[in-house]
Order: sequence, then structure tokens, then C-alpha cells
Amino acid sequence: MPKTHLMNMNRIFSILSVVLLSVSSMASASEKLLEGKKTILILGDSITQMGDYVTDFDAWLVKKYPDRRFTVVNAGVASETISGLSEDNHAGGRFPRPDLHERLERVLEKTKPDLIIACYGMNCGIYKELDDQRAARFQEGNVKLRAAAKKYNAEVVHMTPPIFDNHGKPGFDYDTVLGAYSAWMVKQRDNGWYVVDLHSDMRKKVDLAKASDPNFTVQKDTIHPDAAGHWMMAQPLIAFFGDTTSAQLASANDLLDAARLVAVKQRMQFYQKAIHAETKPLRPGVPQGGTLESAAAEAKKLEDIIYTIKS
Repeated sequence: MPKTHLMNMNRIFSILSVVLLSVSSMASASEKLLEGKKTILILGDSITQMGDYVTDFDAWLVKKYPDRRFTVVNAGVASETISGLSEDNHAGGRFPRPDLHERLERVLEKTKPDLIIACYGMNCGIYKELDDQRAARFQEGNVKLRAAAKKYNAEVVHMTPPIFDNHGKPGFDYDTVLGAYSAWMVKQRDNGWYVVDLHSDMRKKVDLAKASDPNFTVQKDTIHPDAAGHWMMAQPLIAFFGDTTSAQLASANDLLDAARLVAVKQRMQFYQKAIHAETKPLRPGVPQGGTLESAAAEAKKLEDIIYTIKS
């Protein structure tokens, strides 16, 4: 073998080794993110407020760590952006889109989270074509979230937005905007950000299904995923924390039995209503009730169901 060819091969192997070590290091770091963590705050828009992927993720925590007791607080608010933008006449002029940063400090003060998982972007482009100013506001909003989290020594895991399914309609496809936002977020891994590329993972799954059934969708209204779509959101999040086996399951029903899943969802709802009652988001109609203290008491009552493994 010529010496120059051998040198080139060695260079390629060296580069591959560095890449593999980098990937391995990232996976190891993400798995360790849950070590010593107790309170996990989930932030997002109406998709997060709906809560199915949050319940799925919490169910995975129960399955993976049956001897630990995480407090998962779903603080998602419908219509919200991380960019602070709102289109004219939003909601028929009844109220502008809520801005995460209007309430973020109150939520952080109440929850004092160890870990924050944030999923924004769907509303941040205001359903218009890609625009540098709107994109900059989205980017700035994520940077501001990180700065706020740092004050509480909380790690942040960013999830790229779910896809927008335009059902094959010709013309402008808003998913191109979400794809651009997602690409920017993934690039921030170079700056040490933890980023779950939900958008790419979901896009691949949906496109594959549409190849055999063009009418396939998990978003009948183009935006909000159904239960199967929420599981698609939970899968890359679970994989991010190192459990690729569970991430390949058909649904959360393969994690826990029906009774335990219902109890996990009830626990999520108690905390969701409580955090909104204590921090008063500006958006009308957000579910509210109780306190974080009363939610913790109700969650305690559910533990016998949630953590009982049936033979």
C-alpha cells in the first residue's frame, strides 16, 4: 500500500475516532443529567399544555427509575411563544400570544427546578414565511431562558419543535420555518447546549408513513399531535437520556399498564393546575387549581398505584 494512501487512511480513522468519542461523550453526559435531579420543569405551548408527551416521559421515568421520585411539573401554556411575538388580531383580538418571559421568573421561583425541558417554536414563527427578525427573536428567547435557568443552577434541555403537517397542500409550507429553527438549535450543540432534535426524528417517521399512505397524519389540524404524535415526541427525549430500547417501543402503553398510566397523567394534571394557579399566566383559560403543596399531597396518594408493579 502506498505511503500517502496509508497516511490518508490513518487520518480518516483518526477523524472517525474523534467523532465517535464526541458522540459517546454527549450520550454519556445526557444520561448523567438525571443524576441528583428531583424537580423537572417542562415548558412549552399548547402541545405541552395538552401534556400527553409529558405523561409519556414521566411514565418512562417511573419505569426506568422505580426507586426514585421525580417531581415533573408541566407548565405548558397554550398559544405561548419564547420569542415574545404575536400576530395581529390573535384569538380574534381577545388577547395577544403570551410570552414565556413574562411569567418565567415566577415559575422558576415557585418550582426551583433542577432540570428544565423546553419545547418551543411552533408558534414563534407566527405561521408566516421565514423572516430574519422573527428568527432572531426566537434565538434570543432561548438564550434568555438559559440565562434565567442559570440563576437557579438548573440545566436546560431544548427540544426542537414538532413538525407542521400541511397535508400536502401546494405553496408555502410552514414546516420549512420550523426546520430552519430546528437546524439553528441543533447547531447550538457546538456551544454546549443539550438539544433533542425532535423535529428531524418526527419528520422522518411521518414521511416514512406517508410514503405508503399519503393521507397518514398525527396532526389532523396541522399543528396539534394526537396520542401517537405525542409518543413520537417522547421517543427522542427518552433516547436522549440514554434508553434507546424504550424509545423504540410502539407506545407508552408498553411502558406501564393502563391504571398506572392514568395515575401518572392525574399526577401531571395536579401539578399543572397548581403551577398555573400560583403563577397566574396572562392567557385566559389555562387550567388552574390548588397549590404545589396540595399537588404534592395528591401525588403522594397516587404512588401506591404508580409504583406498584403487577405480576
